[in-house]
Amino acid sequence: MVGSANLNIMMKAARRAGRSLVKDFREVENLQVSMKGAGDFVTRADLNAENVLKEDLMGARPTYGWLAEESGEEEGQDPTRRWIVDPLDGTTNFLHGLPHWSVSIALEHKGQVVAGVVYDPAKDEMFFAEKGAGAWMNDSRLRVSGRSQMIESIFSTGLPYAGSTDLPETLRDLGRILPGCAGVRRWGAASLDLAYVAAGRYDGFWERRLKAWDIAAGVIIVREAGGLLEPFDPRGDILGSGSLICANEKLFSPLAKLVRG
Repeated sequence: MVGSANLNIMMKAARRAGRSLVKDFREVENLQVSMKGAGDFVTRADLNAENVLKEDLMGARPTYGWLAEESGEEEGQDPTRRWIVDPLDGTTNFLHGLPHWSVSIALEHKGQVVAGVVYDPAKDEMFFAEKGAGAWMNDSRLRVSGRSQMIESIFSTGLPYAGSTDLPETLRDLGRILPGCAGVRRWGAASLDLAYVAAGRYDGFWERRLKAWDIAAGVIIVREAGGLLEPFDPRGDILGSGSLICANEKLFSPLAKLVRG
């Protein structure tokens, strides 16, 4: 697929940040780690990757706004466009030597995500989409799964860690969903969970209290692959609330009914 100039900038930046992260991942035991809070680490690798992304993305489009996990939000000269960036989604996996983490970049225009890239450097899988142009992984077009029965389907979610307050809600969700499906996975990187729904590897995903940079790119990739997404409150906003449910068209309603109770 030949993408727009902006999409090509995003993919090039993701690959360069990915190369930086892979070098550090190979020396994971020697990383300098500082604590932000229980279960939420910042590493030198994370900060370096964000610097790479900011250099490439803002260098190419200096008037755009910026929202990223580490450096926060900066208003651009162009108030209609903003980069939304997570330089390392799956930090805990990274620190434990688990090769499941990603670089996530989204472009927002007038409040709508119009392009997204989720790059998995460990597997060299580049998931990407632009509004109206479909979703892709490397050279392959993506479509959500065609499964229609919950009992045949695998779902993904997040699980609470130290300091989280949503354990009761999550246990309730699992108690409703696990008895009627083929399994639930927790792989620790929401951007890749969404990309996997788009690729048909998962049949659906739900999670609460995520950040915009965790999900912005994945949201457009799922939509362009034919998936349905909604916030937990159908009247709300996905990026604003950070809580979402997604699945293929046939499974969305039964999954949403179980999660919403």
